[in-house]
Amino acid sequence: MATTYAVLFPGDEKTWADASPEEKNRVYGLHTEFMRLLTERGHTMTGGAELTQSSQGKVIRGRLDEVSVTDGPYAETVEQLTGFYIVQSDNLDDLVEVCKILGRGEGAIEIRAAAAGPGS
Repeated sequence: MATTYAVLFPGDEKTWADASPEEKNRVYGLHTEFMRLLTERGHTMTGGAELTQSSQGKVIRGRLDEVSVTDGPYAETVEQLTGFYIVQSDNLDDLVEVCKILGRGEGAIEIRAAAAGPGS
């Protein structure tokens, strides 16, 4: 049975914002190649998105009746979550190999399995 993985892209939002159109097209080309290889090698992408700047997000914190909402980002760090894919695979080692193509354009890539929830 296939496991669901999140392929996460933490990165420096300023670097991407300052990238030339040619550099952005090069990185998008790597994503196209990544998607082709996923399908070719038996993995299934079920979702994903490039995310807007973290400053455009909302952060909700609290417990019970004490909830606050602030403008993003969630954490004041150089790296923020810039995008993700959701992939189903029964071969983590091969998924790691396919994700290496994205390392040539994204820098860091993080792959995490979905935790088994109630009823799983």
